[in-house]
Amino acid sequence: MDPDDGLQALELTTLAVEVDGGVATVTLDRPDVLNSFDPTMVEEIRSVWQALRADPEVRAVVLTARGDRAFCTGIDRSSVPEYHFDQFQYEDPGKLIGPKSQGLWKPVVAAVNGMACGGAFYMLGEADVILAAEHATFFDPHVTFSMVAAYEPILLLRRMPFSEVLRMALAGSDERISAATAQRLGLVSEVLPAEELLAGAQQLAATFAAQPPLAVQATLRALWAAKDLPGVQATDLGNVFLQLGTTNEALREGQDGFQAGKRPKPRIR
Repeated sequence: MDPDDGLQALELTTLAVEVDGGVATVTLDRPDVLNSFDPTMVEEIRSVWQALRADPEVRAVVLTARGDRAFCTGIDRSSVPEYHFDQFQYEDPGKLIGPKSQGLWKPVVAAVNGMACGGAFYMLGEADVILAAEHATFFDPHVTFSMVAAYEPILLLRRMPFSEVLRMALAGSDERISAATAQRLGLVSEVLPAEELLAGAQQLAATFAAQPPLAVQATLRALWAAKDLPGVQATDLGNVFLQLGTTNEALREGQDGFQAGKRPKPRIR
């Protein structure tokens, strides 16, 4: 599957992708195994992120999953015939299934429609905004099954307080975080009834897609880069992206719209 050929060329068996009005909705489609990922899904996710990156018609993305039981429960253990760890050859699948890891710098809104655990955080950790259904839950089962919880909680450290990430990692399968608690901790931006989740995520993505693309991409890159830097360095880097994402033409267009009274009616949340 060559991402340079675009979405139409991809033969997908574990995902579904629909594009409407500049928003691509990517759906994990293995509900019979709680949308866990096997090698086929990993490769398809990688190819989809790369194709979306190159598609000028797509300006924002919604990531969700089929069914209402689970968003994703990590790696499909049945797809690995025998677990054998070699510290010199271990390949982290997170390098392939995270949108930012694949260079996708378009807004990604995740719509979590059930359980999200383990390897699901490879994707959620690199989403820009996370919405969750009221019944969604979050946990990390690694230690319960004698596995080190490392990459996934490290990603979550960017979104949740240290002590809460640590608690989730060490509690394993014995404790889950509710959608309401995840919102309070900062992991989830908004909690919606299950029947409103997808539409809510698509509406938010459409709002992002309606903004000037260059300004959106530069803003996205600046904020993600700044997360890992001290304040002064983050501000200096912000100035770099400000220059890269600003043109005189765009400024004139924005000023013309402002003077013409172009004001969207805001949603209050």
